[in-house]
Amino acid sequence: MVSVIAFSVFSLSSCQVKPEKFTEYSFDYFDTVTTITGYEKTKKDFDNRVKKIKTLLAEYHNLYTIYGNTIKEENLYSLNNKGEEKSNIKLNEKIIDLLLFSKEMYTLTNGKTNIAMGSVLSVWHNYRTNALNNPEKAQIPEKALLLSAAEHTDISKVIVDKESSTVSITDSEILLDVGAVAKGYAVERIAEALKADGVSGYVINVGGNVKAVGEKPDGKWTVGIENPDAKEDEDGYLKYLQISDEAVVTSGSYQRFYTVDGKDYHHIIDPDTLMPSEYFRLVSVVAKDSGIADALSTALFTMGYDEGLKLVENLSDVEVLWLFNDGNIKTTKGFNKYTKQ
Repeated sequence: MVSVIAFSVFSLSSCQVKPEKFTEYSFDYFDTVTTITGYEKTKKDFDNRVKKIKTLLAEYHNLYTIYGNTIKEENLYSLNNKGEEKSNIKLNEKIIDLLLFSKEMYTLTNGKTNIAMGSVLSVWHNYRTNALNNPEKAQIPEKALLLSAAEHTDISKVIVDKESSTVSITDSEILLDVGAVAKGYAVERIAEALKADGVSGYVINVGGNVKAVGEKPDGKWTVGIENPDAKEDEDGYLKYLQISDEAVVTSGSYQRFYTVDGKDYHHIIDPDTLMPSEYFRLVSVVAKDSGIADALSTALFTMGYDEGLKLVENLSDVEVLWLFNDGNIKTTKGFNKYTKQ
């Protein structure tokens, strides 16, 4: 799975600004903290809006999770656990659309964002879970085990039929893991629903996948990119960005990891080496589309700077910040247009 750092969303509103600002927190979706901030004339209006947002979040969470199924229809967990019976499985249209989007992201990122990597990621997940429960017995997976799992990661064997809303997986040992795309994709779909309802002045933050819907009454939203190595007497943020109708997503090595013999092993696995990527401390992506930002943040974290820069220079409406392990920061040329001075 893929994890991103937490962001703080600040408002510059004064007591004279109407409508008012309200915030709601939740821990119920995508195994992370969700923060919904919005401007409404009354608390009742805000609560009604949040109820609709949470209904959508719950639907996407229940469909995309690979850790169980509490709903009456098929989800990705039930698909993964069908064994050899993975032929023409009827799925909710929202899953079909996510899988098609994920295939596009696989192509866009030259295979670095691959939802068919579940067999490899599950090995690391199990070792990390065991290590956190029993730190004295912490281990890393044997290379042979990872190589065996990697034999079942060919995304071309995941066949998606949009017209019939079905999926067939011709390698029964392939496991899907949408952690690199699901949160960002879901947040973008919810933002679209809000805009279709004429809503503006909201920010949705699902575990660091931040999407602004319009502006605040007094202008753009300010989003802080966390500094993972800040000392107590230092500002806790690397940069402050100003956004409206844009997304900010970060992938980092410092929130979900375990330690073996003094070395930390985080959760973002390079599909080429099958090991945690060691290029950067974090990568932050600003883009119009939250799903694309999510997929790119993972992909860029697992490729060298020159390769990543070449990739994003050919994309429109995408800017990136790289924080190297030595504390050095590099950005794309247009990144500073979002920077708050």
